[in-house]
Amino acid sequence: MKKRILIAPLNWGLGHATRCIPIINQLITHNYTPVIASDGIALALLKKEFPNVETIELPAYDITYAKKGHFFKLKLLKDSPKLLKAIKAEKKATKELVETHNIDGIISDNRLGVHSKKIPSVFITHQLQVLSGSTTWLSTKMHQRVIEKFNECWIPDHEKEPSLSGKLGHMKGIEIPLIYLGPLSRFERKPLEKIYHILILLSGPEPQRTLLEVQLLNAFKDDPRRILCVRGVIEKEQTVTTKGNITIYNFMAGEQLANVINSSKTVLCRSGYTTVMDLSVLGKKAFFIPTPGQFEQEYLAKRLEELNLVPYCKQNDFTIDKLETIQHYQGLNGQNTDVDFKTLFSLF
Repeated sequence: MKKRILIAPLNWGLGHATRCIPIINQLITHNYTPVIASDGIALALLKKEFPNVETIELPAYDITYAKKGHFFKLKLLKDSPKLLKAIKAEKKATKELVETHNIDGIISDNRLGVHSKKIPSVFITHQLQVLSGSTTWLSTKMHQRVIEKFNECWIPDHEKEPSLSGKLGHMKGIEIPLIYLGPLSRFERKPLEKIYHILILLSGPEPQRTLLEVQLLNAFKDDPRRILCVRGVIEKEQTVTTKGNITIYNFMAGEQLANVINSSKTVLCRSGYTTVMDLSVLGKKAFFIPTPGQFEQEYLAKRLEELNLVPYCKQNDFTIDKLETIQHYQGLNGQNTDVDFKTLFSLF
């Protein structure tokens, strides 16, 4: 009998789900049976990527961003009772799943309640340190306590510099094994002709995803260059519309998305960590607009600019002419993970 591994990414934008895609593929390659568990657009995306894999819906965290970035932390505090309730429901659901679905192991990508004392449980995160401004020490300590409920923690980054996550993914004092996988991306670099001048790649929780979409489509409405916009809205059917020189898709998956990124000169997007890994593996020039108030994305954008890799600006400060600065930066240029998955999965 193949061992059945529950893989459960957090539904917070699409990044947690997409970086689980190569792990799911490797589970299948190494003769395990993956069982996907999530909710919302993360689950919808993985259903499209793996139509033949069993999927289960978990309780939703239902956390949204504030419209104003400086209210982000306040909004999270306000939503914390709802979050704790969801984690409690998630723990209960996981306990039942382990028993009713014959689960032999768990891989949780930032789902805090998906673990079990009965079977090996792995936590995937690039945030050993959780930045939250003046309360970073507290949010980091709380996260550390969650991580230590698992058997191992897998970090999709290099253990030594040069790293992509910087201080986020590097911290001492955690009392379970930390295993660095290297950057983890579902994509492969291809030498395709560059047919798009700019690729606008949108993602992340609402309402900030929509606010940025409206702002950028308005900014580029009269631009003569060839522009492609992928809205990051997972719907039943793929749709495509055209506004002037802008071609707009509601979403793209797998090979199609890999091809358009490889076919674009420049990518304009958030500075989410999974996006950073993807662009690094694909060797892209980019411009980042971090989600307002999200300390992690602001840190990553600032770090990559200081390393002379990718420029960025705040959302309210964006103008088209800022893209001219890209030529003065090196761009991202890394390698996909070369981890030994057979050894990695031996935990199960």
